[in-house]
Amino acid sequence: QDSPLKAVQMLWVNLIMDTFASLALATEPPTEALLLRKPYGRDQPLLSRTMLKNILGHAAYQLLVIFTLLF
Repeated sequence: QDSPLKAVQMLWVNLIMDTFASLALATEPPTEALLLRKPYGRDQPLLSRTMLKNILGHAAYQLLVIFTLLF
């Protein structure tokens, strides 16, 4: 079967996604505390409770705005 995206389209998607990720990492100001912090353990989750609450809260807010504009 044919791929839904051609090679050049996949490169563009990769470029766009990598740009957003690098901007997210580059906008956090560097601090000494980040260098002194111990690494996270293997058994600790990647997303903390606070992060999950923020993600779900923003998703609910965006859905509310989109549905308000649509209906």
